[in-house]
Amino acid sequence: MRRLYSAGGLTEAYLVLHRLDRADIAACVLNEHAQGGLGDIPFMHASPEVWVIEDGDFDRARTIVAEHESAGSPASPRGCRGCGERNPPAFEFCWRCGRLLE
Repeated sequence: MRRLYSAGGLTEAYLVLHRLDRADIAACVLNEHAQGGLGDIPFMHASPEVWVIEDGDFDRARTIVAEHESAGSPASPRGCRGCGERNPPAFEFCWRCGRLLE
């Protein structure tokens, strides 16, 4: 098991985790509840971290994180091809039907 990514918050950690899951890379989020201890523990130990379970997946996971970091958020809402619902630019899945937004 290797640490892949130190996130700025839980939302960011889970966005990375879901991208890894879609690529069939087993991973987990550690320090999920540590932010409540800020002040009592050093801030660098309170950040959520994404860890890759299998060392053999690490290089592929790093590529996915690099794509995540370089991808900007679209500027306008996106329509779902499944149900036609308009979704906010930062959404990856349709809030209404759950289909992946392209």
